Amino acid sequence: MSGVTAELSRFSADIGLDRLPPEVVQRARFLVLDLVGNIVRARHDAESTPSLLAAVRALGLAAGNSGVFGDPARYTPAGAALLNGALGHSLDFDDTHAAGSLHPGAPVIPAAIAAGEMVGASGADVLAGIVAGYEVTCRVALAMPAKAHYDRGFHPTATCGTFGAAVAAGRVFGLGAEQIASALGIALSQAAGSLAFLHNGAWTKRFQVGWAATNGLTAATLAREGFKGASEPLEGRHGFMQGYAPNPTPERAIEALGQVFELMNTAVKPYPSCRYGHASIDAALAIRAELGLKPEEVESVTLGLPKAGMMLIGEPAEKKANPSNVVDGQFSGPFVVAAGLATGAMGWDSYRLLNDNTVRALLPKIRSEFDPEIEAEFPANMSGKVTIRARGAEHVRKVVVPKGEPANFLTEAELRAKFAGLTDAVLGAERSATLADAVLAINTTQDVSSLMRLAAPLMPARLAGE
Repeated sequence: MSGVTAELSRFSADIGLDRLPPEVVQRARFLVLDLVGNIVRARHDAESTPSLLAAVRALGLAAGNSGVFGDPARYTPAGAALLNGALGHSLDFDDTHAAGSLHPGAPVIPAAIAAGEMVGASGADVLAGIVAGYEVTCRVALAMPAKAHYDRGFHPTATCGTFGAAVAAGRVFGLGAEQIASALGIALSQAAGSLAFLHNGAWTKRFQVGWAATNGLTAATLAREGFKGASEPLEGRHGFMQGYAPNPTPERAIEALGQVFELMNTAVKPYPSCRYGHASIDAALAIRAELGLKPEEVESVTLGLPKAGMMLIGEPAEKKANPSNVVDGQFSGPFVVAAGLATGAMGWDSYRLLNDNTVRALLPKIRSEFDPEIEAEFPANMSGKVTIRARGAEHVRKVVVPKGEPANFLTEAELRAKFAGLTDAVLGAERSATLADAVLAINTTQDVSSLMRLAAPLMPARLAGE
């Protein structure tokens, strides 16, 4: 067995925490904590959750022994992977890999945890699977490359994430390299995800990420039971890379494999919105704080963005200046900056300001434009520039490395604060802190199922439609 699929499969089968650099293990624990916080809050706060739960129940996926963070009920493994994955991505507050233009944690971590619950795996094995899943997800995206894949209308988190979820679950199951390669061959038949959600604020972006987690878990389970997958599913003539991008470079997926960890190039979001707007939020908040600026003093704001940023949060200008729902707001540069300028913060609760008079008064004053200087920073950095005219003068701030990026990563204290901000309202501060401690110690946990016993609220919250 040789080729890109074979190399990634061997790497995934052989990976172990004792052979990984300590900083990779630590960062992996941080990334799990970050996603769990997102899942807990989205289970109780995302507007798409009631219909998602109802569908899972109707499909018979709510009668099993697998857990969902923030939920007292139990689900089938497939149902738990779907819900944890979709919920993890529902707030758009989950981790990002800039060069791959994706969110690796949301499909990978739920698949690994669901697999762990199926076989009573240790936290160390689950975390090793998660590291393997991050590497495969990100490296496949880099080989497309991500921009070409995006230009064809695909959503890399869902497409590439299916392969990462498959190897993550496969490693947790203890599959050998040939079995993991077969799991990747099965995942090829399931890799899907469209950017069409951008047109009407659809909830499919969340669903297809959760479905990627379920598909990856399914692929690994089939391979575990001896089901045969397609050969060379990544690099082959009829494989993923040739079919989903015009000019892929398959060898990029195994470049410096095991030496350079793309997991370490993954960022954590300090704001629950599209990552392309974060540098602008950083810059706007810095100018606001520096000047003591009041919203009514703002005359105009220009957001300087890269081409990819313009596509996602800048255009069409009329739609971005008039967001009508949370998804619109998450993908509106003008809205997230307006919320920051109006309140001095941009958090999940900021979406309650969609119809706020102060924010609405700011929106027509904010425009986005392609900035060659910012484009030159991409994809190494998801930079941004903000120019605010106020008090008769222009105030310019360029942010090259936004907060949360690998070179400007959140500290453990900052990650815990983000986690508490998301979960305290659901679990209570004491239970939230206990869960954070347990997640950060996942590498020492004998059975990953023990995390789920801490992750449910003492009293189930009520959601519309439940």
